[in-house]
Amino acid sequence: MSEPLREIIQVLLVDDHPLVIEGISSLLKDLDDVRVVATASSGYEALQRLQEQPALRVAIVDLNMPGMGGVDLIRLMQQQHPAVRAMALSVYFDYSSVTDVLDAGGAGYLLKNTSKKELIEAIRRVYTGQRFFSQEVGDTLLQNMPRPSAPAEVREERPAELTAREKEVLELIADELPNSLIAKKLFISERTVESHRKNLLTKTNSKSVVGLIQYALRHKLID
Repeated sequence: MSEPLREIIQVLLVDDHPLVIEGISSLLKDLDDVRVVATASSGYEALQRLQEQPALRVAIVDLNMPGMGGVDLIRLMQQQHPAVRAMALSVYFDYSSVTDVLDAGGAGYLLKNTSKKELIEAIRRVYTGQRFFSQEVGDTLLQNMPRPSAPAEVREERPAELTAREKEVLELIADELPNSLIAKKLFISERTVESHRKNLLTKTNSKSVVGLIQYALRHKLID
């Protein structure tokens, strides 16, 4: 009995250096379940490709491009094409760059020296709704995770008390869903979702979505 066909993950590569696009395309060309079906050399061209090919599901985006930068592109992609999972590609992995990508809605962060094995694993994982970070990027996030002062540590021994609805919203925020999709999933209005989002930031004393997710992970509020 033959094995069932695996769904093909359609990938968009965005980089202003042709050699990078050619190199990544070459690494992925023999896979049965991953296919590079579109490329772009700028953010504006990438948005056009997404408009032309709605079946695209994973985008690998260079952060340092002339014109529209990678972070701005990822943010626009999440607003206009929320079904697409975007991963940043860069030679830099400083905390500011990584958190900018996460705040923009990025699902992962790869370094340009990534191996073929890691690249393939990253694509498959973000496609299924998970996040993926190169080892150095993950280390940067852990090393820079905000640590509360002594008085705050006492207060943070008990996690913030969240309502059942707030926990549901938090889980979906961690899954990187925009307010519009969260509203549809929970059968509530976008205004209500935004209200829950603000309450979560206030209750956890977080200043951004990245801080909120770090708090939730630290206190095991999400998996």
